[in-house]
Order: sequence, then C-alpha cells, then structure tokens
Amino acid sequence: MRTSSVFTVSCTLLVFYVHNVAAALNCSKAAFVPHLPANTTILSATVVASNGSYGGGSQDKDFPKSATGLPALCAVQLHVYQEHSSYMVGVFLPSNATYNGRFMTTGNTGFGGGINWPAMGTFVQYGFASMSTGAGHNSGAGDASWAINNTEALTDWGYRAMHGSVVVAKEIVAAYYGSSAQYSYYSACSGGGRQGLKEVQLYPEDFDGVVAGSPPWWLTHLHTWVVQIGMWNLPESGANRIPSYMFLPIKHEIYRQCDPQDGMTDGIISDPYSCNFSSATLACSSTNSTNCLQPAALDTLNTLYSDWRDPSGNFLFPPFALGADYSGLTGSTSAPSGFGTDFVADMVMNDANWNWTTFNTSIVEKADRINPGGANADDFDLSSFQSRGGKLIHYHGLSDSLIPAGSSILFREKVAEAMRSTSLDDFYRMFLIPGMGHCRNSDLAPWYIAGGGQTIASSSHSVPGFSDAQHDVVLALMDWVEKGDAPDSLIATKFLDDKDSTEVVNQRPICAYPSQAQYVGSGNMNESSNWACQAGKSISIPEAKLGH
Repeated sequence: MRTSSVFTVSCTLLVFYVHNVAAALNCSKAAFVPHLPANTTILSATVVASNGSYGGGSQDKDFPKSATGLPALCAVQLHVYQEHSSYMVGVFLPSNATYNGRFMTTGNTGFGGGINWPAMGTFVQYGFASMSTGAGHNSGAGDASWAINNTEALTDWGYRAMHGSVVVAKEIVAAYYGSSAQYSYYSACSGGGRQGLKEVQLYPEDFDGVVAGSPPWWLTHLHTWVVQIGMWNLPESGANRIPSYMFLPIKHEIYRQCDPQDGMTDGIISDPYSCNFSSATLACSSTNSTNCLQPAALDTLNTLYSDWRDPSGNFLFPPFALGADYSGLTGSTSAPSGFGTDFVADMVMNDANWNWTTFNTSIVEKADRINPGGANADDFDLSSFQSRGGKLIHYHGLSDSLIPAGSSILFREKVAEAMRSTSLDDFYRMFLIPGMGHCRNSDLAPWYIAGGGQTIASSSHSVPGFSDAQHDVVLALMDWVEKGDAPDSLIATKFLDDKDSTEVVNQRPICAYPSQAQYVGSGNMNESSNWACQAGKSISIPEAKLGH
C-alpha cells in the first residue's frame, strides 16, 4: 500500500519537544576550553552549515562514513586522558533553532572503536544534542587485535569510556546552551545495546531512558558458543557437515512447518518458540537423495537448534530461534567464525596464534573468570535505575542470525529473578520482532521502528510518514519518560525493498513481551489496524550457569 493511503502525522508533531534557548557559547575551541575537565583536550570545534556533512573519514575505522544532511550545528571532538589509557568523544550541538533541550547518546559495534558520527547525525535531526564515545581504541567491528594484553583499553571498551564520555559531553552541552539538558537518553543496537545495559546497571544516573537493541550482554558465552557451533559443522569433508547448498532448503522447510503454526500463513514465523518442528522431513531417503541431509548432518542440524550445554549438562547458551539462519556463522570451510575465535584469542587467551581446535568448555569457564573488560552486562538488579524513574525499552529480532533472541529472553528472566517484588513492566519492556534479523531488515516482516542502526536510504531519521510514538521507538521512550505513557506496542513498518520510504509494504504491532500480535480483522493483513496484542505465554530459557 502507498504511504498516502494510511494514517500520517502532522509535521508539527515534534514542535512540542523544541526547547528554544540561545547558545551561551560560540562554536570555537577557545570558547570550550574553560569548561573542560583537566584531563580533557578539545581537538576541534567546527561550524557545520545546514545540509552539511561531518565525520571522521577513513581514519575512523568503525564508522568511516560521514553524517550527511545535517541541520546547522557545532561539531566538537574531545580527547580524554586517563592514567593508562585515553578515549575520544564526539558531540553534535544543534543550533538553538532546532535544539529540543535533550541529550542523546549512541553506541559502538562489536569489537569496534570509533565515533559513531552517522548515528549522531540521525539523532540530531530530532533536535537532540548527540554524543558518541570512541570506546578507547580505533578498529572495525570485527577487529579485536587491539585487545591483546591491553587490559586498560578493554576496560574502556567494556564500560569505562562510555560513562566518562557521557559525563564530559553533558558538561559540554550545559556550557554551550547555558543550562543542562532537561532529559538524557540512549539508543543503540548490538554492541551499543550492550553498552546501554551496562550504563543502566553501573551508572543508573546517566540516562532517564534507554533503548537497547539486540544486546550481546553475555559476551563470554556468546562468542564461545560461536566457536562451538562452527566446530560442530567442521570439517568441510566430514559426514557431519551441512552442505552449503542445504541452508536454503532447511530455511524453507522450517518456514513451511512453523509459519502456519502461529495462526497465519504469511511468510513470517511470529512464534518460533512454540513451533513443533520435525527435522526428519529433511532426511535423505530412497525417494530423495539430493536436497537432503545424511544422518550425521541431520544430527548437526538438531544440535545447532538445541541448547548448548557442558559435559555435565549445565546450560551454557541458547540456540538461534527457528527461522534464523545459521549459514553466516557456520558456513566457513576452514575455521569457526572470527566473531568467536577472535574474542577467545585476543580477549581471553591473549594469544593471536591460539589454535581453535583446542577449544573446549573449560575456555568458557576461563572467559567467565576473566570477563574481559568487565563487558558482560550481568548485574540483573536494576532497582537503582528504576527508583530514579528510569525507563528501559529492549528489543530483539526473532530471526537474528548473529545474536540469538533467546539470550534477550534469558536476560529478562534473570532481571525478573533478581527483582522478584517488582513489576518489570513499570519500567522495563521488551519487544521481540518477528522476522527481523540482527538489528534490522527482514524478508517480509515489518521491522522498522527507528531503532539504533535502523536507516532508510531516503530518510534522515524517525519513521517516514509516521513520526509518532506509536511507530518510532525513540519517541515512544520520550513519551514514557516525560508523560508516563508506557508503550504496550510499537507499530513496525516494512518499506519497499527496505529502501523506499514512499511506499509501505506492511505494518504490524510488535507487542510488549509476552503479549503477541494476532490477526483479528477481516481486512488487509498488511494493515496494523487488523491486528491486536493478545496475552501470550512467557518463554522459558533453561537456567543458566552464570559465571563471573
């Protein structure tokens, strides 16, 4: 359906949030110097004209692309020094004409370090003064080599640089506008989602509201699990190997069985944890000897979709949900994915030449003892954040093929266990998004909620045509924090080819866990008005052996 045929929101919606205040400082290095802590140096203060661009270029290995189409603003780069390490900070300060009186922080990705100028550029479009930390090193998301025997940089990456950057950025904001921001927010996905959870746990005073998407909160088990699943599908010549040509037929068979079990055959598996899936239909037989799995390979498939346990039967990590694709992490013909082996080699073993064939679950125990950088976000008592009025929105794609959605379900279970007397929904709501991959994108399912890292090529920010708290998770968080309007659901949008914001393919409510969207109308299933949230059952992830 065309965007013009569905409900749209007045372009004046965001006017409510505008905070007209004259800047107290001009955009120059000299103007900021008197307001900086003693351990902080200002590297640049740059005036960016309306519709301008700004970024770190190729020197910023994690985020080499510039933020574009910016409103008029002041771009500030800072360098914070500590006794044994340092980190960079980037801040966008919009002009008083567009500043909404609020502060927004975004995060980093994977093992990466660098200032996330593109995401800052998205948030400044809302009117936020926006900030990103460089996380204490400069590398791409998949490069952990900087971590070898570098405990200080690991600690900066794990949590310290984020908090320190927030503190100094808030001082910059207060100095520039003459007063502190009215509210402070955070929004990011993946590694940035983990950083958001660490902030909630360690520094609950930093933010009034946090959006944490697809967070790898249990790094010591996620990355070691990635090593293990890669080993299960090796060697390439082994009878246990799932041939690369079989991953698509496996996906099709999972959808054939699971899609109708959620009550609607629509190409979307809405409830993968309730699917009664039989892999036996994929077994080779006298009538099918080509697109099929031999017994040892079928055992591998069943193992991949089962909980990972140690030799004593203790639960270690959940599998992907049915419908998520294993090929990216198990398709290598020579070694498990570097997403797992690099973590173990560079952060746990401190040995770039570590031999992955020696891996066993004792390395998981070692990783837990070390907890590199203190990065695991496993302090589940969030009462300090709750008591100050903080609000947390946590989302995860059910078809995530990098970080299993079950790990997010487990996180919420552990928070509920730690806060037994608390109604979690009063301050913490989780949204599981059917069909969405890692942070973004899908085959058919609506997924776009303007979460961290979600972008549409033809739009600068928010949800084009639907810039309201029903469709935009950032605005939903603001309404919850500032008005007390808790989100029972978010309407996710699927745009044409995930690129064309002028044409909506479908929309559907994503319900606060454990509720689930059910088709209740007789009209077009692609219109959100024909769906409603109905009570669902909580999903039980096996009791975890959480180590520190």
